[in-house]
Amino acid sequence: MDTDTVRSPSADEDAARRREQRGWYFYDWACSVYSTSVVTVFLGPYLTSVAEAAADADGFVHPLGIPVRAGSFFAYAVSLSVVVAVLVMPLVGAAADRTGRKKPLLAAAAYTGAAATAGMFFLDGDRYLLGGLLLVVANAAQSVAMMLYNSYLPQIAPPEERDAVSSRGWAFGYAAGALVLVANLVLYTGHDSFGVSESMAVRICLASAGLWWGAFALIPLRRLRDRRAPAREASLPGFRQLAATVRDMRRHPLTLAFLLAYLIYNDGIQTVISQASVYGSKELGLGQATLIVAVLLVQVLAVAGALLLGRLARRYGAKRTILGSLVAWTLTLAAGYVLPAGAPGWFFVLAAGIGLVLGGSQALSRSLFSHLVPPGKEAEYFSAYEISDRGLSWLGPLLFGLTYQLTGSYRDAIVSLVGFFVLGFVLLARVPVRRAIADAGNPVPERI
Repeated sequence: MDTDTVRSPSADEDAARRREQRGWYFYDWACSVYSTSVVTVFLGPYLTSVAEAAADADGFVHPLGIPVRAGSFFAYAVSLSVVVAVLVMPLVGAAADRTGRKKPLLAAAAYTGAAATAGMFFLDGDRYLLGGLLLVVANAAQSVAMMLYNSYLPQIAPPEERDAVSSRGWAFGYAAGALVLVANLVLYTGHDSFGVSESMAVRICLASAGLWWGAFALIPLRRLRDRRAPAREASLPGFRQLAATVRDMRRHPLTLAFLLAYLIYNDGIQTVISQASVYGSKELGLGQATLIVAVLLVQVLAVAGALLLGRLARRYGAKRTILGSLVAWTLTLAAGYVLPAGAPGWFFVLAAGIGLVLGGSQALSRSLFSHLVPPGKEAEYFSAYEISDRGLSWLGPLLFGLTYQLTGSYRDAIVSLVGFFVLGFVLLARVPVRRAIADAGNPVPERI
């Protein structure tokens, strides 16, 4: 036998890990289209217009008899979806770690979200309640699926690879978002030549995001592997397991300190993402085609930004790079407040600034947190992370909606978010991440 042709076990393991990593990237490719086309571009302005069509003479709709300004309905629906996710994610995460069977749970969450998104095709007329319900289901399912997806990162990448692997995942997602937005732009701007109304074009774009999500989710579901769960105590039912997870997290106060910082600054990021199109449409008077081009610019630059910040993290460390991105976010929001109405050029400059820091700040936060998770508890801890990522992101949309309801100004609503980035910066700067990694029982990378 020619020994040169025999692969060593380590070479086989490396090949298997690379294959699994490539499959993992494709879930970002699958689901990021929902975040981009649905949440960021189309659903906010469209659902707001549907709510306005159902509003009374004073501009209010009345879900469950509660008076809500039509312009605030979308933000409130996002907040409600997050509350639902908060209740579900820790339970699913604990079950995933207990059984070691993440893939069936990931498939159930992904296809629930994809089906709800495809159902947005039927959102027309004054069916704002249907739109709110589908948004709540899709957003909550997306949060649960992302929690399970993120929890694979410590299992498929050793510590020295995680910044790069996480950044590539975000880059895949933004590349998919850009690709689909090009198709959306062609359909939306040329809807007359395709023989469909503007409303029908929007509904097709919404539904196609669900179909894309469901189709490409098959790739990670084929390539990711379930791991044997470590021997653990007998499972606890329902919220007793949630309480046990919270008690366990209290044993790692530095991990909790990072989560608190992330909860604050990422709440601001998620609110900017979900409300930017509403701000551009309603406050700046920009057309839907302009908004699509702006978000497309964000997507393209976010690919480069995620990879660039990943390189900066290798040189300066993930924590310092994230802190720098938070300064950039603060300056961007301040610029957005004074942005003149009806000036798409300046809006594109603002979009470029967001794109360069968006992917990197999120990718590096994910990889940094992966170092702070005790081995064997990835899904439980990433459920808390996802609560911070999307789960507790109800506060930002709520503040945005309340500020608009009280002032009638989207400018006041957008500038109200600056505090999330300033406070998040201060809290993150105080976290000793090297000691936090060691306290979690993980090896400390040379640069972090």
